[in-house]
Amino acid sequence: MSHHREVVTALGAPAAVGPYSHAVRSRGLLFCSGQIPVDPDSGELVGDRPGDQARRCLENLSIVCAAAGTDLAEAVRLTVYVTDMDAFGEVNDAYESFFAGDPPARVTVGVARLPRGAKVEIDAIVAMTD
Repeated sequence: MSHHREVVTALGAPAAVGPYSHAVRSRGLLFCSGQIPVDPDSGELVGDRPGDQARRCLENLSIVCAAAGTDLAEAVRLTVYVTDMDAFGEVNDAYESFFAGDPPARVTVGVARLPRGAKVEIDAIVAMTD
C-alpha cells in the first residue's frame, strides 16, 4: 500500500457490489465510491422514489465518512447520477436536507442505467477533519 493513500472499509455500510473500496483517503481528502440506495442490513435496494433513494445514498455516504473519521457535511464535491432527469427537483429536496447551510459543489448526470436497477447513485469527495 502506498503511503499516499489508505483504503477505507466502512463496517455498517452496504457491501461493495464490485471490486472497489468504500473509499480511499489521500492527502487530506476522502474519495468515496458511488453509493446506490442499498439498505446496509438487508442488502436490498430501498425506496421507490428517486428522492427516497437519494436520501439512502447520502445516508450510506455518511456511514463511509464516519468510518474514515470525517463527516459528509465536510464534502467538497458530489456527483449525483440519475436515470430520470425529471426527478431532479425531488432529488434536490433530499439533497438539501443533508446540506442546508453551505452545500458542496455538485454535478448531476443523467444516465441510462445504474447497478441493480437503482434510480440514483451518489459519490463524494470529502475533506478530512483530523
